[in-house]
Amino acid sequence: MLALPVRFLHVLVQRPPEGRMSIDWTQHRRKAHGLGRVQEFLKQIVYGGNDGIVTTFAIVAGFAGAQAEGVQQIGGLAVLVFGLANLFADGVSMGLGEFLSGRAGNDLFHTRRRMELREIAENPDQERAELFTILCQRGLPPGEADKVTDILLRHPEMMADLMMTYEFGMHDPAEDDPAVNGLFTFGSFITFGAIPLVPYFLLEPSSSTFRLSVMATFTALIALGVLRWSATRERMGRAVGETVLLGAICAAVAFAVGWLVGG
Repeated sequence: MLALPVRFLHVLVQRPPEGRMSIDWTQHRRKAHGLGRVQEFLKQIVYGGNDGIVTTFAIVAGFAGAQAEGVQQIGGLAVLVFGLANLFADGVSMGLGEFLSGRAGNDLFHTRRRMELREIAENPDQERAELFTILCQRGLPPGEADKVTDILLRHPEMMADLMMTYEFGMHDPAEDDPAVNGLFTFGSFITFGAIPLVPYFLLEPSSSTFRLSVMATFTALIALGVLRWSATRERMGRAVGETVLLGAICAAVAFAVGWLVGG
């Protein structure tokens, strides 16, 4: 039984037309478990933010690493023009990519689920054996697994959901909105990706400006790592260290390429 505070019941528990009780799980997660937006969209925020920081700094590092006279002449203007163009073009691409991949994942789930329902109807013995094996592998004693399998076989919709999760590793995307995911990816990409360019908006291009951009980039990576830690509560050293290390590697590669090409 769900141990929900009484004050949440009038919000979370609804009575559908057919008279069965149901719970709004989105509100339940937010109110009863304190799941916030950052936790809900952590994957999109980290993915978009990290890519935004790295790809934008790649422009800055590429120009700083290049030593060609033509590059030095256009200096800070080139960094801003190419940096902003890259920021918004890649941001839109990332957001749309997240949207399209989410739609594709939803379509694949529903197609596979329809096939699973058909297999349960046409070959129940085979599907029963598969579910029995899955339940045993997940820790149920054979006797209990046998009873649970018989019960679920009488409820093919629920059985199909379990098979989708345990056999195919696919989860119901009913509460997953690809458009919202795409917006969070785009927003995170733009927000974090703009940080390496800030010194070039404020100062004339120079070696000091580049050093400030490097500092701003690492600050953004650290902030992204702390955001990841605040949502997951895993070890801070791991959350921040992984984010900064991977970003530093990409930045070093961008600088090296600029130095090799323009040097």
